[in-house]
Amino acid sequence: MLPFLSKKSNSLLGLDISSTSVKLLELSRSGDRYRVESYGVEPLPPNAVVEKVITDVEGVGEAIGRLVARAKPSAKHAAVAVAGSSVITKIIEMDAGLSTDEMENQIRVEADQYIPYPLDEVSLDFEPQGPVANNPDRIEVLIAASRTENVELRKDALQIGGLIAKVVDVEAYAMERAYGLIAPQIEADDIAQTVAIVDVGATMTTLNVLRAGKIIYTREQLFGGKQLTEEIQRRYGLSFEEAGLAKKQGGLPDDYESEVLEPFKEAIVQQITRSLQFFFSASQFSDVNHVVLAGGTASIPGLSDLVQAKIGTPAIVANPFVNMALSSKVSAAAITNDAPALMIACGLALRSFD
Repeated sequence: MLPFLSKKSNSLLGLDISSTSVKLLELSRSGDRYRVESYGVEPLPPNAVVEKVITDVEGVGEAIGRLVARAKPSAKHAAVAVAGSSVITKIIEMDAGLSTDEMENQIRVEADQYIPYPLDEVSLDFEPQGPVANNPDRIEVLIAASRTENVELRKDALQIGGLIAKVVDVEAYAMERAYGLIAPQIEADDIAQTVAIVDVGATMTTLNVLRAGKIIYTREQLFGGKQLTEEIQRRYGLSFEEAGLAKKQGGLPDDYESEVLEPFKEAIVQQITRSLQFFFSASQFSDVNHVVLAGGTASIPGLSDLVQAKIGTPAIVANPFVNMALSSKVSAAAITNDAPALMIACGLALRSFD
């Protein structure tokens, strides 16, 4: 095949492995406009991933295989992410004149100063960030390290599912990259804007606070949409699967809205308020300019209005696809519904264009 006809080899799928599902997204770009080529969400077996740790690599791999068979992406290489809680990051200063190889050698020699694990147990990477303020002879370098086991489990799961892990990222950085698509929607291009992204997943809620588009604070806590499913299951005598289906498709008794859903929405607001209080007490900030709701639970109707009313801060539901074109095999209604849950997958897919 002629080189200019072949697809760019660095096209990457974004693959987000969360606690209850695997999400896949494939993007292309023409000029400055992105297009969704394929996407899909596949549920995971119960407890295949517990608190962001893969415990059933076969189960996760088989789910990826089913997802790939259904979404039919054209790329086989993928970017995946490890949770922020399993990564140590640190910014150090180095001489600006060092080559990449010299930086790597120096970091390896000094790594035990920054990483509390034996070096043969960790996967380590670094990225120059730019010159040190007021000292152009020095450069800031970001070091990221995670236990090799976390990385290998993800690579193995992808291999079982018929994909090749080309990039292993950190969830927070994937979220930061996807936020670049949200910023114009809330006119947050201003350097002084502080934005809280609250990602309410099935079992975990993650707060990422960004200042001028860069993450300055992250906090995870155990709380998520699974609690709503369990309450539906308990109150209406359904199996967990039936409760999850009823939550998505409706058909629950008349008292569901007032007796189950509204208290759960109030509980989300309490979690967000508590997370923000932790951020305020740990920083010089006393407020944020915007709240962006992400994660599958963000799709609950009226949640952003309730957050805005209770917290007093403008709130929107994340949709990174607002200005994207869609291929003929992607349903506009389906991807709009799944959009808040696809932020990390989107941030990973954007690695194709780095």
